Amino acid sequence: MHCPYCRHEDSRVVDSRSLEDGSAIRRRRQCQACGKRFTTMETTALTVVKRSGVAEPFDRSKVINGVRKACQGRPVSSDDLAVLAQEVEEAVRASGNAEVDAHEVGLAILGPLRRLDQVAYLRFASVYRDFESLSDFEDAIAELRAQEGEAPGRPTVQPRLFSR
Repeated sequence: MHCPYCRHEDSRVVDSRSLEDGSAIRRRRQCQACGKRFTTMETTALTVVKRSGVAEPFDRSKVINGVRKACQGRPVSSDDLAVLAQEVEEAVRASGNAEVDAHEVGLAILGPLRRLDQVAYLRFASVYRDFESLSDFEDAIAELRAQEGEAPGRPTVQPRLFSR
């Protein structure tokens, strides 16, 4: 580690602390030559391998942009998308692998997006899972209903009876 003040190569770690979410380690260092202190942040590199075989660093903004398209016209805020991207990154990092397939990132998006907005989930899943027919949508809707405890084919809103 080079000192940012004098460019000396040797420094001593004075204090180490993990960030609250455990994503990085903050180290307080002191230069052996000039005695000045500075802080470094150490994070693990997370690489996404695309279908083409190209590897690139994980980028939360790409998750947000991909999900934002599915959320167009839905009551989903930018803060909601930022939280979703953080959940996705935490899930991918929890796998313990430094390299993950893009497919795994997509799978990690589906769960939080389903909880956030079901219509946006269906839009994203239709592209991600490559829906080809109406039956694919029907199956996905039936799956959502089953998770909510609804009986398939039952209306979600009870009809009102009007009397004269």
